[in-house]
This record gives sequence, C-alpha cells and structure tokens, in this order.
Amino acid sequence: MDQIKERSVDPASQKMLKRAEEQNIATVWDRFEVMRPGCKFGQLGICCRICSMGPCRITKKAEQGVCGATADTIVARNFIRMIAGGAAAHSDHGRDITHALMLTAQGKAAAYGVKDEVKLKALFWRS
Repeated sequence: MDQIKERSVDPASQKMLKRAEEQNIATVWDRFEVMRPGCKFGQLGICCRICSMGPCRITKKAEQGVCGATADTIVARNFIRMIAGGAAAHSDHGRDITHALMLTAQGKAAAYGVKDEVKLKALFWRS
C-alpha cells in the first residue's frame, strides 16, 4: 500500500491501483519497471530517428548524426516534435470553437449570439 500512496495522492486512483494489483493488471508503473534500465541515449534525448539513415546516437566518438545534427540539434528537434504532437492532439478544440462561431454568425446556434455588435466589430478591426 505504501507504494500505491507514492504513486498517487488521489484516493480514487489509489483504490484503482490496489484493484489492478489484486487482479494482476499491469499499470504504467509496472511497465516502466520492466523497461529498466532505459536507453541512456533516449533518456538524454540524444537519439534521432527522423530519417531512414538512423537511428543516430550521439556519443563522444560520434558527436554528430549522419546529417550533421549535434546533440543540441537533436534534443531541440525531439522537443519540438513532442510539442507539435501534443498540440495536434488538441486541434479539435480550435475546430469546435470555429464551428460554433460560424453557426453563431449564421444565426443557427441558439445557445450563442452577438450581444454587442460595436464591440464585435472593434475586436475584428484590432486583429
């Protein structure tokens, strides 16, 4: 139970973790332990798998990837790709808002409406 409390402070999550343990259901922490020790290159973010020439791993002997990317370049690329992937996963929020605004403009969204046209036009001209 101490290990469960270390994994979550939320009582409902603790209850589910205990149940998973009782039923031999692997959790993210169990799978993480099985993966140990992790790939040191991956943990440092210096493994590049962008092109088909790799994967390239930066070491003291090989300070650049096949394309010439340094450790800093590879870390930056990996970080930006993770951010882009995360943002893409939430693009539907923007689409939903855009759709709601379009329906509002067409007078087809009963829950929404324009209360102050002057403010709306001022906002439009500021952008």
